Amino acid sequence: MRQVAGVFHRRVGDIHVTALHDGHQDVAMSTVLGIPAEDAAAMLHAAFRPVPRRTAVNAFLIRHGGRIALIDTGCGPARPTVGFLAANLAAAGIAPSQVDTVLMTHLHPDHFGGLSDGQGKAHFPAAELCLHADEHAYWHDDSAMMRVADPARRQLFFGDARARLAPYRDRTRLFTGGEVFPGVTAVPLPGHTPGHTGFLVASGDASLLIWGDIVHVQELQVPRPEVTMLVDVDPVQAQQTRRRLFDRVAADRQAVAGMHLHFPALAHLSRDGDSYRLVPDAWTLDLHGDAPR
Repeated sequence: MRQVAGVFHRRVGDIHVTALHDGHQDVAMSTVLGIPAEDAAAMLHAAFRPVPRRTAVNAFLIRHGGRIALIDTGCGPARPTVGFLAANLAAAGIAPSQVDTVLMTHLHPDHFGGLSDGQGKAHFPAAELCLHADEHAYWHDDSAMMRVADPARRQLFFGDARARLAPYRDRTRLFTGGEVFPGVTAVPLPGHTPGHTGFLVASGDASLLIWGDIVHVQELQVPRPEVTMLVDVDPVQAQQTRRRLFDRVAADRQAVAGMHLHFPALAHLSRDGDSYRLVPDAWTLDLHGDAPR
């Protein structure tokens, strides 16, 4: 028996946003840092979540003004629990050739895996690839690569990133901020990686901040922002960025979406004493007529 496709539509003013589920990954608790292992396990147990940690993987489709952008591309080829972005993109009525822009939050395997097949064939043949200049520079820096002691990790993160980006070499646009797609503004959020970026989708009085990997395990990192991940390039900066963004999002009542929040990955953040609480966005048929074509 198969689940219904992981596709969820939401209007942001005149912009049509679609959350696309790629699946989930179960990852060892040794990847969670800054919290005693027994505390982390207890918090997950209290939230009825499995141990080791189970992390959702999502991407987002933006349709506006006759154009189509995809934010991140998931893990790539389908495996037992992940790699379903291509099928869900099709379920949303979009062929890869229709995507004219791919916006990358950052270059980790669960985000760049669907860019190409690793043999030089781009999955989005008409798309311009857009990412932060610092992100592109870091993963193409041989000295940074050689500071990673484990050869397998060097290949997984640096080698595979370069291979997946290669088919887009002649149609890559680097940014440091500003509008990167109609109605979409890049918001630098460094720490998890040097060029880690969120994207603010705004139209009229409505907005949605797609915050990338600010949170990997919401049951742990929302109430305890000091919790970091083994894959954070700069864990101190990642924690500082998360705290600053949490303060801003809570004060502004800003709607957010995340690549690792539970699907459909739309929520608000509120203060809970000295901590925070994630409030999932209520499921709604919020299309106001036909979806853009």
